[in-house]
Amino acid sequence: MDPILASIQLFAFNFAPLNWMVCDGSLVPISQHAAVFSLVGTTYGGDGMTNFGLPNLKGKEPVPGSVFCICMQGIFPQRP
Repeated sequence: MDPILASIQLFAFNFAPLNWMVCDGSLVPISQHAAVFSLVGTTYGGDGMTNFGLPNLKGKEPVPGSVFCICMQGIFPQRP
């Protein structure tokens, strides 16, 4: 089953799997991730013209050695 685009998930290891990025507040180019930008916008930072920010969940992991990641490639969520 494919993950839903821009969903956030906790992984039990300290790296981001393929097509996921660590939720560490980093800035991401809109040109490479336009679909995620259309869902997230500038909620977590960025200028909205060339980049946007990912949520910063560093230090909020319930288990040491785990990491929160956001899906950067997956199924675009459908409206009900």
